[in-house]
Amino acid sequence: MRHDVTMPATTNLTTQLPGVDLSVARLGLGANVFGWTADEASSFAVLDRFTEAGGTMIDTADSYSHWVPGNSGGESEAIIGRWLARSGRRNEVIIATKVGKSPTAPGLSHANITASLDGSLRRLGLEAIDLYYAHEDDESVPMEEFLATFDGLVRAGKVRAIGASNFTAERLADAMQVSKREGLKPFVALQQHYNLMERPAYEGPLQQVAQTHNLLTFPYFGLAKGFLTGKYRDTKAQDVTGPRADASRAYESPKGDRVLAALDTIATAHGCSLGCIALAWLAQQPTVAAPLASARSVHQLDELLPVLSLTLTVDEIALLDQASGDQS
Repeated sequence: MRHDVTMPATTNLTTQLPGVDLSVARLGLGANVFGWTADEASSFAVLDRFTEAGGTMIDTADSYSHWVPGNSGGESEAIIGRWLARSGRRNEVIIATKVGKSPTAPGLSHANITASLDGSLRRLGLEAIDLYYAHEDDESVPMEEFLATFDGLVRAGKVRAIGASNFTAERLADAMQVSKREGLKPFVALQQHYNLMERPAYEGPLQQVAQTHNLLTFPYFGLAKGFLTGKYRDTKAQDVTGPRADASRAYESPKGDRVLAALDTIATAHGCSLGCIALAWLAQQPTVAAPLASARSVHQLDELLPVLSLTLTVDEIALLDQASGDQS
């Protein structure tokens, strides 16, 4: 399924990221597959198509893709860096990367953050990272220390904005309070696990903290590890195998059936993929600036690109809310 996707001439479907001149379009490109299931040529093609369609947010990490035999992490950043050099599109994109979860450089100590940032800048070929995340919390380091380190990087011009990923509500609230008390640059973004199949972990205290502090959020696993594309439904009946199918089995349930049925109905009405509708639902949730989704090919990306300009109706949102809610 291919769609010719362009951003509307006038749009309220973008969000301004503090400290960054370029606005965030409502679909972010997850680059975790670059150097893993997408080789460099495929990655370049996906990046070309994403930016041509109006996408702006590219999300990576210094740990991607260390899990591939022979890789040590940083492969995704290096591919993006070579694409930036070749394409000349640096001023058209927002580059987000992360620190703290690499097996070769774990944690949020001052020394690790500063050294890891220099490595990311080198691989990406950049003078500054647009959005730099703490990839996960690190309670072994005083919060004042890592927040002061991030603050210093922003003030030095090496980072434009900072964010938190995989923080609990309590720790995120504490971080915001410490930044305010110490006069440090605060987190402006949160990256959280959130999708139609897994709502309670975010829709509660964590969402309340994000709303209280006006954090922009960028949900990952927006397609529930592929389940919400509908391609892996009833894996046993289809005898489907592979990592995606294995992960999707966890969602096979009456709730999963309800959600896929609702997605089928709405996708048919809009003439687009189930995954597109699942991400459009996310994009219209409170605090969400752009859901993140990865694609290892242009074909996969094309099924998701309508999210850039698609708005679901109130009734469609309600149908998905009901299907994905608790049925007590």
